[in-house]
Amino acid sequence: MSLLGRLPQVRGKLSANVQLAPYTWLRVGGPAEAFFIPKDEADLAHFLSSTPTDIPIQILGVASNTLVRDGGVKGVTIRLGPGFAKISTNGTRVIAGTAALDNKVAKMAAKAGIAGLEFYAGIPGTIGGALRMNAGCYGSETKDVLKSVVALDRRGRRQIMDLEEMQYSYRHSGAASDLIYTEAVFEGQKDKPGAIKGRMANITSRREESQPIREKTGGSTFKNPDPDQSGGRGAWQVIDAAGGRGLKIGGAQMSEKHCNFMINTGDATAHDLETLGETIRAMVKKSEYVDLDWEVKRIGEPS
Repeated sequence: MSLLGRLPQVRGKLSANVQLAPYTWLRVGGPAEAFFIPKDEADLAHFLSSTPTDIPIQILGVASNTLVRDGGVKGVTIRLGPGFAKISTNGTRVIAGTAALDNKVAKMAAKAGIAGLEFYAGIPGTIGGALRMNAGCYGSETKDVLKSVVALDRRGRRQIMDLEEMQYSYRHSGAASDLIYTEAVFEGQKDKPGAIKGRMANITSRREESQPIREKTGGSTFKNPDPDQSGGRGAWQVIDAAGGRGLKIGGAQMSEKHCNFMINTGDATAHDLETLGETIRAMVKKSEYVDLDWEVKRIGEPS
């Protein structure tokens, strides 16, 4: 029996053999064996509860920080659609579906006079990805503003989790990896919308000046290393010191503008990009004696 034949009937869109490269910012990667865009949370819960547990399930947001390997993704890849992208405010709280873009959440908060979420203006991606990796920039992180989340487990059971249950550390959550987040509640502080928008504009300007945002990229490639090991240097600094700025393998290149960003120069494969990343890690280890850990999430099978 085909994979689709083993999957339940849904109200959303369920397709076989869907190319994932167009759904990723790096524009690389093979096909999803099955690709599901649920209509709403109930549709997703039904799908999870009715799908045999031996079938792998992978959640994919806008893939601004994800590398899909050339062999594609086995099982079902789930992408949350418009039904999960709603944003609302209540007092000093912002309630956002996890398919909502980080930037749009920041803008909605600013419009409502809710401060504290400005940093999301500098993060390319969705709230779901931000929850999964404790996304942050310019001194602020998701854990600083998160109040609670709604999640579905692999069997479709709904649960509400508070901040402590997310078990956050730097760019990491210790919560179960099979959870699919559907909604988040953030707590900010009241401030004048104009002042908030001014801080957001400053973040956006800094990002445009320092990052290759017009390229096919995947955000920061590596997490900042242990400061005791690196002497307080960030990932880009140890990469630069090791001679990695501008390094190119096939169609993949470490950005000249910000050398902790990999870019697809036009014809890169996922193999090119992953090989480049591993080469950079080896160079930094050899010359700087520093271990770099991937921040970009790598999923799927090799070609």
